[in-house]
Amino acid sequence: MGNSHEEIDIIRRTLRYCEAGTTHMESGLLRNPVSHYANAQRLAQEQAILFREFPIVVGHVSQLASAGDFFTHDETGVPMLVTRTRQGDVKAFMNVCRHRGARIVTEAGGNATTFSCPYHAWTYDLEGRLRGLRQPAGFADLDKSEYGLVELPAFERYGLIWVRPSVSEAPISIDAWLAPMAEQLASVDMASLVVHKAWSVELNMGWRIALEGFQESYHFCSAHKQTACSAYLDNQSVFVDHYPHFRHAVPLAQTVELQQQPEADWDYRANYMDQNYLFPCNFVQVMTDHVFIHSVIPTGPGKSVFKCIMLVPDDVDLSAEQRAKKTRYWEANYNVVCAVFGEDFVIGEGIQQGLSTGVNEHFVIGQYEAGIQLAEKAIGDALDERLVCPQTLTLIE
Repeated sequence: MGNSHEEIDIIRRTLRYCEAGTTHMESGLLRNPVSHYANAQRLAQEQAILFREFPIVVGHVSQLASAGDFFTHDETGVPMLVTRTRQGDVKAFMNVCRHRGARIVTEAGGNATTFSCPYHAWTYDLEGRLRGLRQPAGFADLDKSEYGLVELPAFERYGLIWVRPSVSEAPISIDAWLAPMAEQLASVDMASLVVHKAWSVELNMGWRIALEGFQESYHFCSAHKQTACSAYLDNQSVFVDHYPHFRHAVPLAQTVELQQQPEADWDYRANYMDQNYLFPCNFVQVMTDHVFIHSVIPTGPGKSVFKCIMLVPDDVDLSAEQRAKKTRYWEANYNVVCAVFGEDFVIGEGIQQGLSTGVNEHFVIGQYEAGIQLAEKAIGDALDERLVCPQTLTLIE
């Protein structure tokens, strides 16, 4: 796939910035109150709104390749069971039995034809319907159709699995929600990729601190001197606002060489890392030949979890020797990114320790720390109910 008009514009902007010795700049500084990172009431509001009312990425389609494949997801505080039905649909349910509330599925993932509660063996099919219960004579008046699993809005788009972690009274339009990023997400063709590795890291820092590490590249050549710095142009990111999401394009060091090439020969993906923010908590980090899906989720005051899925091209058509070589290559990339993230996490946990000192009443967000400014606006709008997830409109005859 060739470059989009947006990508050509990003390259042009990068080259102009390099020539002029400047970079992307927002209109002014943002003084972000420390309470946005440290206040327990605000955190509770963020969890109740951002992590209940908006769809978030919970997995990749290859994790639900066949009917009956399933995985569980608990980090939002809502125990979720996500599966693929025999009809091929993706479904998500509260992983809670309708009898007396036990957790139904205890495994992280697998394949099943039905889901049976370990407490009293109430059994549900892949559509969430209650199919059977032991010794039914004791529940003679029970209408099984009213005791199916509680379904959550779930969607399969752009190779990713999205779930809104609360029941929606009105249908959600996931396509309208993702429309601002549709062109870029479609171009990555994530559905053709497979999971190389998926992992989680428990962090001793608030989720906003962890989130902001992906929203600017100003820190690269100080925090990542020996790892990421030399690979990229220093603080030359280009940001494209696709409210409430945004595209964060980080040019590789070699991007300056495009100045000597005709535009028809430009190859955007070979010269950029994209850290695309999908409101409220996900990033699609597009590398030159693989992709990371990140989630940053609060788990309590001063606590969060970082979840990552590394997606790579399927090696099914490669020889055993080629597969082994590719595996070594992907593992090397995995080790590098873990080292870089580890540097970020050490700094972030230090920030968390300093929040209670009172040294700062606010954090000063620079004009080129644009992603933080854009995300802060969207988060504030959602908390003030100016931003809501769009609903599907149904025409009444």
